[in-house]
Amino acid sequence: MTNSIALSEDKRDCLQEISNVAMGQAGDHLARLLDSFVVLSIPHVAILTPTEIAMAVQTVDEHNVSGVCQGFIGGGIAGEAMLLFNDTSFIDLAKLMNFEEELNESAERELLIDATNILVGALLRGIAEQLDIEFSFGPPAILGQHQELDKLLASDNVRWEHALVIEVNYKIEGYDVQCDLLMVITESSLTRLYGKLDYLLD
Repeated sequence: MTNSIALSEDKRDCLQEISNVAMGQAGDHLARLLDSFVVLSIPHVAILTPTEIAMAVQTVDEHNVSGVCQGFIGGGIAGEAMLLFNDTSFIDLAKLMNFEEELNESAERELLIDATNILVGALLRGIAEQLDIEFSFGPPAILGQHQELDKLLASDNVRWEHALVIEVNYKIEGYDVQCDLLMVITESSLTRLYGKLDYLLD
């Protein structure tokens, strides 16, 4: 890891606080939208490799997962959000989102895309507002369904060696719905992001 991407303690604390505030806003928005209480973890902020992400993710132990990624860019900062769902989530996710069709593979893909649009949008808008930038989003893409996490994060899905990762764990009270949101910011964007954090820290 080069010095240019090393994350100082001050910057980590600042980014964790920004993420915390954004999560509070996102949790409130999601609770109203889904009519359920949303439990959010303390965000974890670190420079990670794809292999380290697989070890760090809180949701996943021996379970298979389904994943979606969605690119974002704005203010010279680019990256992708990755949403990882435990496979046990689908039946309850369908109930939560009032999805009444048969739960086949195609319906699961639709649920994953809808959930990604809601969960990713809510958090990233809160982060962008505090950094005084505006993110535009690409269309969500399915990384894989019912796979082991290390296969989901294989090299054909992941195009970076090191990245700044903000990890947030979501649980929906009263439902067996649990997922991890990883906000992955590319190495080439870190100089711009760190400049924004320095401005906030001054």
